Amino acid sequence: MDPIPPVITPPAPPAPSARGNDKIWSMFCHLSVFLGVGLLLPLVVYLAMRHESEYVAGNAKEALNFHLSVLIYILCCIPLCFVLIGFFFGAIVIISMLILSIIATVQASDGGCYRYPLTLRLIQ
Repeated sequence: MDPIPPVITPPAPPAPSARGNDKIWSMFCHLSVFLGVGLLLPLVVYLAMRHESEYVAGNAKEALNFHLSVLIYILCCIPLCFVLIGFFFGAIVIISMLILSIIATVQASDGGCYRYPLTLRLIQ
């Protein structure tokens, strides 16, 4: 009996590496909700850094998509407030936004890019 040869899979493409201030800009994008600038900071960082750093652009795009999704979810909760369930859903969205932003910031400080769950990928 011949031994079964091992299956060789091609290596995954290398992730964009963080260099210089890339981690700081990425962390600011995810923390923008705490800084009070919400959508504005990730948008400006994405437009300014998309040609310079793939790492920062990826994190800024992910943060921008997340903030846009949260805005849409909150706008959907407003009419539901008339039947009182909107307050509950709105609170869940806001608490989730705060927790996921902290998780994404920690990932960005480690050199990764966090994919937010339940996020609409509006910016490609």
